[in-house]
Amino acid sequence: MVALFTSDPSTDRAGLHLSSPADRAGRRSRRSGSLQVLQGSLSARRVERQSPLMAGLHRITTGVLAGLGVSVVGLSALSFHWQSVWAANYNHLQASRTLEQKLQESAALLEQHHLSAVRRPGQLVPTSSQQLLHLVPPPVTTSSRGLPLLATLPRQPIPAGY
Repeated sequence: MVALFTSDPSTDRAGLHLSSPADRAGRRSRRSGSLQVLQGSLSARRVERQSPLMAGLHRITTGVLAGLGVSVVGLSALSFHWQSVWAANYNHLQASRTLEQKLQESAALLEQHHLSAVRRPGQLVPTSSQQLLHLVPPPVTTSSRGLPLLATLPRQPIPAGY
């Protein structure tokens, strides 16, 4: 027969061991004691008092690590910026190459058209320098309505290739 009630106050009905208030207080003091040891060993003031050189080196290394982190972030930002600038310039280069190709193709077409017209001499009219008409260019008038800033720009030919 199983006894439902036991005379031992430290066990419950299932026969499990119950902890007393003194046991619980002992566990708390052990936990708080280990926490105090942990906090005491990592205390900056205590380390500074015991070893000022070590505390100074710790501060220096912390500053160096923070500086390295900031510089890595800054260099990453610069890298991303210049990468995007390079990509935009590369796209412009590709567009100008495409336009140059189209220009060469249209020049070739015009040249072929001109050469085909030369081969058919009946369509060309022979001429001489006496038959050429020389037109006088229209007079240049400066309008006061134009931008005054535009008039200050020097008007010189732009060199080829720019």
